[in-house]
Amino acid sequence: MHGQFRKDIYVGATVDVILKADQRTGKLTRGVVKDLLTNSQSHPRGIKVRLVDGQVGRVQGIINSRSEK
Repeated sequence: MHGQFRKDIYVGATVDVILKADQRTGKLTRGVVKDLLTNSQSHPRGIKVRLVDGQVGRVQGIINSRSEK
């Protein structure tokens, strides 16, 4: 699942994000969502989130969704 829609992402979800420093390489970082930072309902490059470890990036993929819990 892609991370372009805010409704698909929630606090506690495991996601793959691309950090600002990794945008050129495309390296993904996996983590758990602490805060949703994008206020709009969608974003073409992914919803911006803060992970529990403090890193900030745009969601590129959702590993677990509400329907899997």
